[in-house]
Formats: sequence, C-alpha cells, structure tokens
Amino acid sequence: MRWSNALIPTLKESPADAVAPSHILLVRAGMIRQLGAGTYTYLPLGLRVIHKAAQIVREEMDAAGALELLMPALQPVELWRESGRFETFGDLLMKLTISGGASMCLGPTHEEVITDLVRDLLNSYKQLPITLYQIQTKFRDEPRPRFGIVRTREFLMKDAYSFDADVAQLNASYDAMYEAYCRVFDRCGLPYVIVEAESGPIGGDASHEFMVPCSTGEDRVIQCPKCGYAANQERAEIGEGSGDAATRDASGPAYERVETPNKRTIREVCEFLKVEEAGSAKLLVFLGDGKPVAALIRGDHEANEAKVRRAFGVSTLVPADPATIQKATGAPMGFLGPVDIKIPLIIDRAVAAMPTVVVGGNELDVHLKGVVPGRDFPLEKVHDLRNAEAGDPCPRCGTAMENRAGLEIGHVFKLGTKYSKAMGATYLDEKGTEIPLIMGCYGIGINRIMAAAVEAGHDANGIIWPLAIAPYTVVIAPLQVTSAPVMEATSALEKALEAAGVDVLVDDRDLRPGVKFKDVDLIGIPLRVVIGDRGVKEGTIEVKWRCEGESKNIPLANAAEAVLAELAAVRSRQAAACKEKVAARAGAKPA
Repeated sequence: MRWSNALIPTLKESPADAVAPSHILLVRAGMIRQLGAGTYTYLPLGLRVIHKAAQIVREEMDAAGALELLMPALQPVELWRESGRFETFGDLLMKLTISGGASMCLGPTHEEVITDLVRDLLNSYKQLPITLYQIQTKFRDEPRPRFGIVRTREFLMKDAYSFDADVAQLNASYDAMYEAYCRVFDRCGLPYVIVEAESGPIGGDASHEFMVPCSTGEDRVIQCPKCGYAANQERAEIGEGSGDAATRDASGPAYERVETPNKRTIREVCEFLKVEEAGSAKLLVFLGDGKPVAALIRGDHEANEAKVRRAFGVSTLVPADPATIQKATGAPMGFLGPVDIKIPLIIDRAVAAMPTVVVGGNELDVHLKGVVPGRDFPLEKVHDLRNAEAGDPCPRCGTAMENRAGLEIGHVFKLGTKYSKAMGATYLDEKGTEIPLIMGCYGIGINRIMAAAVEAGHDANGIIWPLAIAPYTVVIAPLQVTSAPVMEATSALEKALEAAGVDVLVDDRDLRPGVKFKDVDLIGIPLRVVIGDRGVKEGTIEVKWRCEGESKNIPLANAAEAVLAELAAVRSRQAAACKEKVAARAGAKPA
C-alpha cells in the first residue's frame, strides 16, 4: 500500500475530549473517528488492527474445538423476559419496536439467543460437549461512554458458549477456553493478568477476567506480590489478619447516647464527635430478593455488594430507598445502627474486631458512642463484606496486597444451568432422563484488544504496536521520492516483502524526512526501513524497530532477506516466550 493512496488522516493536536492514551493516539494516528457518543468509525488502519486481532481470536477458538456461527443482533424481548434478565439489564438494554408492533432489542450479549437455538438442536448426550462462538457487533446503552473505544454503545465482541452434560465436561470446556484466551492474548502481545471475578448480570458462579494493567483502566485489580493471588475488587477476598478479634471490656461503661442534629453522613458525625472515621460504623440497608437486610461496615470502608449478596445467600441485592428503610427499621436513613435492629444483620469482620464503635442510634439526630460489639449487639453473623484495598492481607498467604487499575479484555464464566433451566434447554442422558444443559460463557472484547495494546504500548511519539496486530508490519520510507534509483530500490523491496507475505506500507509522500518519521512513529508500524540517495549509492539502507532507540544499516543487495531475518528473529523470540507460558500453565487449572 502506498501512503499517497491510503486514508491516514493523522493529527498533530490531541482531541479536546480525549483523556485515555488509547483514545488520544488512535484519533491522532487516523485510526478512529467519533460519530456520536459511544459510536466510532474505524478507518482503514484501525480496521486492519481489528481484523488481525479477530483473526487471532478465530484461529485459537477453532484450535480449541469451538464452532463458529453468526447470530442476529436484533433479538425478541420475549427471550429476555423468559430468561429473567429483562429487569436485570434494565436501561442498558437498547429496546425498539419494529413494524407490526413486536418488541425487540439490540443484543448486548447472546445467552438467550444461543440457548433458544440449542434447545431446538441439541437433545441427546451424544451431541455433547459442544462449544459455539461468534464475532458480532453488540449494543449497550452505556450512560457514560468514555475513553474512546474502551466503553462504547456499539462494540465488536467474540462470545462463545459451551454446552455440557455434567460438571466434569463443563470444567474441561472451561479449561479449554481459559487456555485459548491465554494463547490469544499471548499472541496479541498484551501484558495481561488473570483475576478472579464476579459474574455480574451474566449470571453463574466461577469466573475469571483477563486484565491489562493501565492507568486509565476502569477496574481495580487486587493482587498479591508474593503468591500471585489476583482478583477484581468486586471479588477480592481479604485475609483474616484484617479482622482479628480486639481486646474488649464487656463490663466497661455503657454506651453513651449523643445528640447529633442534622449530622447524617459518616464524615459529618465523626467531625461533630471529634472521632476518626475508622472508629465508626455505618449500617446499610438493602433489599435481598425483595426483603430488607442490613450490613454493618466500618465508617472508612466501602461495602462490597457482591460479598453482601453472597453472605445473605440471595440472588438479587439492591440498596433500599429511604421510605423502605424507615418502614423496615423504624429509623430514618443517616441514623441507623445495629443496637436492637429489627431486620437480619451481617457484620463485617473489621467492625467485629473493634473494641468500641460509634454507630447510629436508630432515631432522628441520635448516635451512640462507646458501643461494644458482641455486648451491645450480637456477633452471630460475621463475614468479609467490604472492598479489599492496598495493604490488606492476602487471603492465601497474608502478604500486603496491591491495588492497581486494569482494563478488562476478556471474561470467562461457568454459568451452570441458569439459562437452560429458565428456558427449558434440556438433553436426554443414557437412561432417557431429561436434564438441563450445563453452560459456560466466554467473551473477548475485540475493540478492547486494540485499545489495551495502545494503553500498554506507547511513548511520547505515538503508538508502539505488537508485531502480530500492527496495521502494517513494515513501513518503507524513501527520502527522495523523485529519485529514480531510490524509488526503484523501494519498489523492489516492497514487492519482495509482499511476495513473502509481509504487509508493507510505503510512505511515498514528497515530504521532509522529519515529518515522515513523526507520522510513522505516531501510527506505530513495528519496523521502519529508510531508503535514501546516499544509502543507495553506498549500497545500504537503514532499519529501525519502533520499540528501539537505535537504527542500523543493512546491505541493499540482500535487503529483503535481511528484513525477513529481522522479522523472523522477533517472531521466533515471541513464539518461544509463548511456549514458555504454555509450559508454565501446563497442569495448572483455574481456581
């Protein structure tokens, strides 16, 4: 491809609304353009990256035994009502009415559609196990699309679904997808971390996320630097050391009732009483499967709703509104406390470990000082209910953990029978018994591979693409495009490399070298080859890797062979590194 015939609208200035490096650089490099909030056009260079990433995904899914299909983006709302997820997804679901009055939605995911398909096609244990996948456009009505193509309303995703007869088959399917994901991200050149995760509105129990650490990541990764434990903050456990029982005097003075007029928040109460927020506790009321329940969390901690939901053993958990709280507890929001609470209560370990605590008095404008956990309110149900933070002990080895930002690029779930039971997807076993299919779900954000590669690979000059997904592998920059010898050498090298299967971009613009090099660095082509009059006369050309600071000269006479050798050496090192990672994972199964 000649640059003069391409569409590469590079920009010198950063877009005013861009914050994330990937957003800034993909726009400046002429790879994406925004159409509206959360919607982007992928220009030719950007689309080449998308296609390369998708091809790697497709190859590894096929190698793992998955079968590709393509399902409609337009889905009947009735399927979502049948699965019970219509309310769960809420406003994220893009709904519309088509001619004839039918209610439809644009699919954010395809669990319902695939379950509807297989309940008609799979009916015997002899057809199992099977894994089906697609690469398809998805739609979610994100209230706050941001960071360019990281969080959008329309995005490209690979989603796969496994169907198994029993848990053993599910585990095998899950492990195969888990390993396939590792190979995908290894080949894409992404520095990823695998973390335990929450399933969220997808459903299911066991799940893992594949995260790329970066400063603009929307998720928080809690990681142990010693034993390697890693989890999304929504899932991360906290070691027992954070909630060791405190020395408390049950025979000490009774708690004190204190007037706290109009002091509702933890900060207001603690400033008024001149105590640290760590010496207080807040009582939060939720509706667990529609019934009021309470969680007691230390004042300076944040409740983890997923942990609270699991602790109460409920399927759904939402914060209760003020009217519901008043009716259930007899007390107004802002003054709730655990003493004589009238609804089921679970206490966080950090609160249970406190010798005394400041809590709400369960009446307007009243708080209690000197409350002793275990004496003034029972410690019958104590759980880990809060978000893990940096410095908290690892649940496996006790080492202080780290808190890092991460960008999710893939997620694998063990769904079990959540959808098959709800939608009647069953098979007949060897005895003719009808049994619900056991499912797994596996997603990769193709757009996010592109964004994550830029977040992980860039410098002050622009993008540094991994070799496997770069829009072009080699860029040839002739310095004097009006020189016949220079252009002859350029064309000869271009044809030789393309004949060897290398995708080549020739910067044939009649511009100063500095301008060309700035653009080439901005778009991030891995290997730059410079051909000039002087070099042609001396029989040399210059090659430089985008990720390296120094260039070197190679003989013009065997330029193609030398460039191919450079590429082969890098690919060989990368393949060896991938094999080492595969070997390190061999025999180790997801927790």
